[in-house]
Amino acid sequence: MSTETITTITKKSRSSFYYSFNLLPREQREAIYTVYAFCKKTDDIVDEHNGSIHEKERLLTKWRQEFERSITGESSSSLLNKLSHTAQQFEIPVEHFSELIQGVEMDLNKNRYATFNDLYTYCYRVASTVGLMCAEIFGYTKEHTKQYAIDLGIALQLTNIIRDVKSDLTRDRIYIPQEDLHRFGYSEKDLRNNVYDDRFVGLMRYEAGRARSYYEKANDNLAREDEKYFFAARIMEKIYYAILQKIERNNFNVFDNKIRLSRARQLLIAINIWFSHRILPVR
Repeated sequence: MSTETITTITKKSRSSFYYSFNLLPREQREAIYTVYAFCKKTDDIVDEHNGSIHEKERLLTKWRQEFERSITGESSSSLLNKLSHTAQQFEIPVEHFSELIQGVEMDLNKNRYATFNDLYTYCYRVASTVGLMCAEIFGYTKEHTKQYAIDLGIALQLTNIIRDVKSDLTRDRIYIPQEDLHRFGYSEKDLRNNVYDDRFVGLMRYEAGRARSYYEKANDNLAREDEKYFFAARIMEKIYYAILQKIERNNFNVFDNKIRLSRARQLLIAINIWFSHRILPVR
């Protein structure tokens, strides 16, 4: 898979990932795009393939085996070979990629989460691991900056869960913890019937509060010395935080329309953050 094809995958996704990382220097940008293409390909095996669960498990197992071959030698996948080169170049721990595959695999055998602690494991695997991969590409001077990547990953995934409640149901997935549904007296049947009432608003406000707490934790852990390295992650953070704010302004009515930010708004956020980091004083 060529670099051009990897870039095309990122553009076609229409993802905030593209707007967040397009302003990076070329070497870092290509590395990030390679990581994204790997994440997208892994996710697509589970979410976009039309086969049975058994077939998806088989494909994911094969993908994992090819990934392992790329680390120790040569894979039949040019994308995985490029990913292996990127991992070596930026000294990205292999376990981050392995854990992401494990997280995606959870969607094949787990579609309900009893507690937030259960959900946290999923969020860490599918989102925080990506943040940790990116942290190695950005570079950092303080070890605790990696906690920023972890907490931001949780915050982004929780925002996704709030936004995608309705679409996740089409795959028979409910990521909102069962303990939270019970707390607000809101049933799975209500969710399936798109019941929008005070119980649902209260439930979603509670979930949004948890997401906000992780945005705050993330910022508390971003060392001032490392801010200049993490401007791309800050763009992603601001885009997703703006989505959360838009959901809140819409009083959490995520049933009628999927709430998005326009490309123009995402681009404006990216330019503003990039410019502000360009004029950060040297410390």
